[in-house]
Amino acid sequence: MLSVALVIGFTAVIAAMAMNVFRLVRGPYPEDRVLALDTLYINAIALILLLSIEFASRLYFEAALLIAMMGFVGTIALAKYLDRGDLMH
Repeated sequence: MLSVALVIGFTAVIAAMAMNVFRLVRGPYPEDRVLALDTLYINAIALILLLSIEFASRLYFEAALLIAMMGFVGTIALAKYLDRGDLMH
């Protein structure tokens, strides 16, 4: 039962990542690209957590936590850049 759920989960997350990459490349506005990148981080975290369940390893949880922190900081920096035009002012 768990293996079927993991296959469905992998399929859904990879499909969501493909749609995010499409929006990242094609997005008409920079704000759309930032949101697509932010959602891509979240999908990468979900994929890593699914791999952690698949391989029964706790090491992947730490990697997911690091990606979450870097994704949050990156999204804030990009939003600030789009709002003001610079990061340090």
